[in-house]
Amino acid sequence: MNLKQRIEHEYGGMCECGKEHSVLIEDIRIGSGILSEIPALVKKHGSKVFLISDRNTWKAAGEEVAGILKEQDMLCGSWCFDQEKVEPDEAAVGSVFMHFNNTCDYIVVVGSGTLNDIGKLTSAVTGKPFMIVGTAPSMDGFASATSSVIRDGLKISLSTTAPAAIVADTAVMKDAPTRLLQAGIGDMFAKYISICEWRISHVINGEYYCPKVASLVRNALRRCAENAQALMDRDENAVAAVTEGLVYAGLAMAMAGVSRPASGMEHYFSHVWDMRGEEFKTPADYHGIQCGVATETCIRIYDRIRRLTPDYETARKYVEAFSWDAWKELLRSFLGKSAEAMITLEEKEQKYNLATHPARFEKIQEHWNEIIKIIDEEVPSLEDYSKLMEAIGLTQTYEDLGHSTEETRIAFYATKDIRDKYIGSRLLWDLGMLETVGEELFV
Repeated sequence: MNLKQRIEHEYGGMCECGKEHSVLIEDIRIGSGILSEIPALVKKHGSKVFLISDRNTWKAAGEEVAGILKEQDMLCGSWCFDQEKVEPDEAAVGSVFMHFNNTCDYIVVVGSGTLNDIGKLTSAVTGKPFMIVGTAPSMDGFASATSSVIRDGLKISLSTTAPAAIVADTAVMKDAPTRLLQAGIGDMFAKYISICEWRISHVINGEYYCPKVASLVRNALRRCAENAQALMDRDENAVAAVTEGLVYAGLAMAMAGVSRPASGMEHYFSHVWDMRGEEFKTPADYHGIQCGVATETCIRIYDRIRRLTPDYETARKYVEAFSWDAWKELLRSFLGKSAEAMITLEEKEQKYNLATHPARFEKIQEHWNEIIKIIDEEVPSLEDYSKLMEAIGLTQTYEDLGHSTEETRIAFYATKDIRDKYIGSRLLWDLGMLETVGEELFV
């Protein structure tokens, strides 16, 4: 039973959540020395390949893949980004389309992360199927049908398309830079928070939630955590296990039809840091690294939430005193032009509408014990999480990443405005305790 069949057998079919889950990706190949299988996989859907890579992934596997395709007379165009770090913005996406050969009928992306996002977008726009050839187990987006991109300075998720095939050659991926290995595990560690917040929003807002998909993510997270140390030792079996876990997480998003199973408040810290880096050239690291560090910060936040008791008068006075106009100006000064998209989102979402707050608070108060139980079940202790971080050599704090305490406190407040998702910072706003907790934790 291959990976696709195994997942469909365990998690596929009509579900109690009301959705029918299936794996749309036709081929998922994880193993050592499997680049030679690429032409056969391409021939299931096409014969003329457009190859996308960057300077680093070309050296890691792109040149070899190009050679394999040329031997079969299957390479009809390519674009290699001549830079160390590619940002998934309008310029990068545009450069691919400017060089795209319309006679090509299949897209092969050699790389991970940003190149994967760009490849999905290219596939969605051109209607051509695509394959991702992983060069590092660095992120959970291999199997998802969304692209995380920068539009008008704001990090957003666009609905794109899932790959027709995933090829992860462990002989290639084990040699990825240490920082990328850490990034993959960091991206997985974020799932402690994302599953917790998904469940909390289900309780408070009635948001769609699937226990089966959540279970899939928990199993993927466990598999990655168990192999974290061996991954850092570049053991190929561990590389395969972690890559499989990352693919599972991406499939979970596709099965649920939302990104909820894989991202929450910790991702929004990362997005804020990325947006500030884009606007003000402040430090920005790999997404997974930032998520791993932010997860530790979120654990501290949820530890503080555990000790709260909902009080309506405190919440009422807080929300009535909240000034949307003042907050808009702070967002603009803190994030620059990317704040405008967040402000526009609020005009549509109306989460600060005083008329809707009482009913939401009533739900929170009614289900407070259940909310605390969810936190206890999903969020690890700070001690246990620190051990996981030590196992992969990623013990940095937000200060080590170059962010001041004050900057991180404001980033925490801003996380509630990044997406239309109910997360920890929104819960604290509803409780009237956002600034209280922020000032306690970020001093």
